[in-house]
Amino acid sequence: MSGWKFLGTLAMVVGAWSGRLQAEEPVKLTFDQPQPFQVVQREGFNPKRASLHEPEGPEMGFADLVVLGARPKGIEGDWQYRLELMEHGFGQTYDWHPVDEAGTEQQLKLTVEVPAGGWYRLQIRCVKDEATVAQGAIEPIGVGEVFLVAGQSYAGGNNDEVLKVTDISQAVSTYDWSTKTWRVANDPPPQNGDGGSIWPPLGDMLAPTLRVPVAFVNVSVGGTSTTKWLPDGPLHKRLCQVGREVGLFRAVLWQQGESDVIEKSSTEQYVKNMREIRDTACETWRFEPPWLLAKSTLHPTVYNDPQGERRIRTGTDLLWRQDGFLPGPDTDVLGGDNRGDAKSRRHFSALGQKRAALLWFAVLWTELQKVDRESQ
Repeated sequence: MSGWKFLGTLAMVVGAWSGRLQAEEPVKLTFDQPQPFQVVQREGFNPKRASLHEPEGPEMGFADLVVLGARPKGIEGDWQYRLELMEHGFGQTYDWHPVDEAGTEQQLKLTVEVPAGGWYRLQIRCVKDEATVAQGAIEPIGVGEVFLVAGQSYAGGNNDEVLKVTDISQAVSTYDWSTKTWRVANDPPPQNGDGGSIWPPLGDMLAPTLRVPVAFVNVSVGGTSTTKWLPDGPLHKRLCQVGREVGLFRAVLWQQGESDVIEKSSTEQYVKNMREIRDTACETWRFEPPWLLAKSTLHPTVYNDPQGERRIRTGTDLLWRQDGFLPGPDTDVLGGDNRGDAKSRRHFSALGQKRAALLWFAVLWTELQKVDRESQ
């Protein structure tokens, strides 16, 4: 055989083996749900027992996570999933587990149990005759604590300093209800002003202390009184819609009251409005998360109205004693250098943002220690 003929034969053999190897490469899976940086609310968390076990134990809770994606044509076999703990995450890596598959001819649907923790890399594969015929991954995802934030500008991105998540885990997330995407909760909050907020420093305290990812889903709107949040209005509809989109969440964090001072709302009207806002939203969501109400009536560069502030603070006191509501922090104690001057954004200063976050942390930590399985 001549040299040229030998080389030609060798090329044909190599090409055939190359084509065979390419044909045997697993089909790449694509997913619509969950999304990168999404945090899913955990269930089954028992703080009393969790404190007695390892921080990655079952008492930390879990979530049944629905995975949706495109179904590859002609793929058959056994479906499996695996959780790989990403760098600086909370929890551990878990080996491959079988999972039942459901869906339609076009859609793949898997329901996987994910222990509290993250960030995780969720790997999915289909195995047939000990060979992987399809595979894909979603990262990062987490199971932890989700909070729906509502109210007005002190809850939004209208404060002086644009803050970033600084915890090494970066396991503090937010949901952009306009684009339907998740990201790390750096300021400014999605669709909520171009300034800073109190939520990045709160996440920096919560995530490493709870040892799970946390998320703040912010629908607050500056300059809004409780009247603007009543049912049938656009803000209430958005509150309900976004709540449905994120699924279960631990609580509503309500930071609002200044505009009711400006509008001279009575104590009775404030209580009535909040009761209607909360009850109608919970009917829509079909579950009843607690509403933690901050005392947020002080706006020193906008007005000086102690009597008006007292009316709303009294209304908040009354609501704290009613079913469905719980005490939030009293951020009105943050005066002086905690507030920006008339040349700033007229809300919390950088110092005030961090101190307001600390007040919220104390409240949420206390409330989370009361959670048990019977209350889930």
